[in-house]
Amino acid sequence: MAYVTGDTITATEYNNFLNSTASGLIGWNHMAGTGATVYGLGQTDIPSVSANATTITASQWNALFTGMDNLVNHTNVSITAGTTSARSAGQDVAVVSAINADLQTIAVAIAGGSHGATAVAAGSELLSSASSTRYAGSHTVEHTFTWANANNKRFFFNAGGKVRFLFTRNGGGLADGSSASSKDGSVDELITAIGNLDMGSAQTVRSGSGETLTTNGLGNGASDLTGTYTSLIKLTQANGTYTSMTMEVLAKCNNNNYGDATTITMKYVLTDADSTDAAYTSGNLSSVDVNAEFLGQTDMSSRLVVPTTAQGLNPIYTISASAQTSNATA
Repeated sequence: MAYVTGDTITATEYNNFLNSTASGLIGWNHMAGTGATVYGLGQTDIPSVSANATTITASQWNALFTGMDNLVNHTNVSITAGTTSARSAGQDVAVVSAINADLQTIAVAIAGGSHGATAVAAGSELLSSASSTRYAGSHTVEHTFTWANANNKRFFFNAGGKVRFLFTRNGGGLADGSSASSKDGSVDELITAIGNLDMGSAQTVRSGSGETLTTNGLGNGASDLTGTYTSLIKLTQANGTYTSMTMEVLAKCNNNNYGDATTITMKYVLTDADSTDAAYTSGNLSSVDVNAEFLGQTDMSSRLVVPTTAQGLNPIYTISASAQTSNATA
């Protein structure tokens, strides 16, 4: 309903600001507490008032306003000026007409994975899987992340948490293992084009650019996953000598219903589809390096971007375990 200055706010109406789960009226407790589906941050619920209460106290309003401020600060959305200004006993809540609209602005941000949040911190390398020293073919890696329960996983991603993939090359493909082959140059271009690849709740973002975007699954995030792999991105080398080379990142969870899943597995696949991989003899007359068509050692690594308490969320949630579940060079 619409409010004007002087209207009386009933206990039911105040409690709806806290607890409603209806479309267009998502209450603070549903978006910030345990929630469900795309909502929930694992924060402590704000207590409801008695159903027969005749007065909503200043402290009760201020509890809601403080909670809203914390979410605004964390998600970095804009709300109506003055909506959440603290009240004291006897003051009118003159801006109450804006409260529901502002709550929905916050709810949309949380449902989108708080992608505007800056109170997040990139962690150090969590898992690293290196290939054979030199190879021709493919390097495939799977990294699995586990949360204590499905709620904690949802709280992590809703607050702006992300799984980050970083692709590097440790050594060259030529005979001494330090010098780069021409295929390594193509790998380096894919590495630059991927950059940091961050899978959040509702989308995946790469910091790099370039090469051919063969599969664009960047509109998918953790909340879109099922029990079978979803391709988030597949890049095909476009500028180098070996334009059949691809890098693909896929993800799945351990349940067809994301809401019930407790683990997420990331799959990273570098494929050199070129069929001319040959090891030359050390005495060849053209002085070609014996491993001229081989790749050097590649490294697929994972880390987390974790929400922090810096702008009002407390507690925050992260994984309980991680593991390399496969690492194959062919």
